[in-house]
Amino acid sequence: MYDPIMRVLTVLEMLQGRDHVTGAELAERLGVDLRTVQRYMVRLKDLNIPIDSSRGVGGAYRLRPGFRLPPLLFTNEEAFALSLGLRALAQVGLAAFAPATEGALAKLERVMPQSLRESVRTVDEVIAIETGPWVVSTSVESLTRAASAIRAGRQVRFAYRTHSGETSEREIQPHGVVHTDGRWYLIGYCLSRKEMRTFRLDRVSGLLVTPVSFEPPESFDAQRYLREHMPFVQSDYQIDVWVDMPAGEAEKNFAPWRIATEAHEGGTRLRCGRDRLEMFAAMLLSLNCRIVVHHPPELHETFHQLGQRAMQAAEASGEAFPAGTVGS
Repeated sequence: MYDPIMRVLTVLEMLQGRDHVTGAELAERLGVDLRTVQRYMVRLKDLNIPIDSSRGVGGAYRLRPGFRLPPLLFTNEEAFALSLGLRALAQVGLAAFAPATEGALAKLERVMPQSLRESVRTVDEVIAIETGPWVVSTSVESLTRAASAIRAGRQVRFAYRTHSGETSEREIQPHGVVHTDGRWYLIGYCLSRKEMRTFRLDRVSGLLVTPVSFEPPESFDAQRYLREHMPFVQSDYQIDVWVDMPAGEAEKNFAPWRIATEAHEGGTRLRCGRDRLEMFAAMLLSLNCRIVVHHPPELHETFHQLGQRAMQAAEASGEAFPAGTVGS
């Protein structure tokens, strides 16, 4: 980034995205010294952009509260990425954002030149994005309120329905929200259970942010917490199987899929919770190794059904396509 104009624009983008930015942070991002950062600030002020600064080593800078900048220009790739990202919200269970998505895209188109508008429209007209069968829709209101409470350090209260259909009132100190495996999870300290708990947001209703504040734990890693506790979150089926595969290899294969791995009797024991067995069974079969099912008994039937379908597919190989199917 050697162009001074590009550096000034980068400073402006950082100021827009943060409450405040220190001079040291700007200098590191731009690869310049603090005196050069100060010169960039003077240039922005010469453009009538109101910037407040504070004293101290390197100082800190922010845009004056209430000031709104006109929209910046996007490159063709940036416009395409924005459009694709907005369209893909349904893939993470946030289809309820559809009206907001349409509004955001309309605003983008109004401030873009014609060439970029075409890039945005390409996503809608050419690219089809379907929601996977494992994605569970989640209340946008619950998600945004939970995120706001976490940032403000406020307790939340809600009704929670367990996987067995039982409902209870909960009040928790929220620590993090994570999306994984097609679902949104809220992690926090449950005041009634006196311990950390994980809640599926699609089973939460009437979530309210209370005025009661709390001190959130420092450096809480929500993703790490899920990796350690997620395999045992309540689901319709608790799975316990053994596979003839070294534990190190199994850990590499299953680490992203909330599955606990443990070296056992020369192979690996796999444990996790799942609401659907078909996809998990198919994934196990793809390992091409010996499998022993300890639990649940329904997994045996699932393998039996998959085996029958595989035999039917094998016997049908080489047959002509029915009229009107692929390639017609």
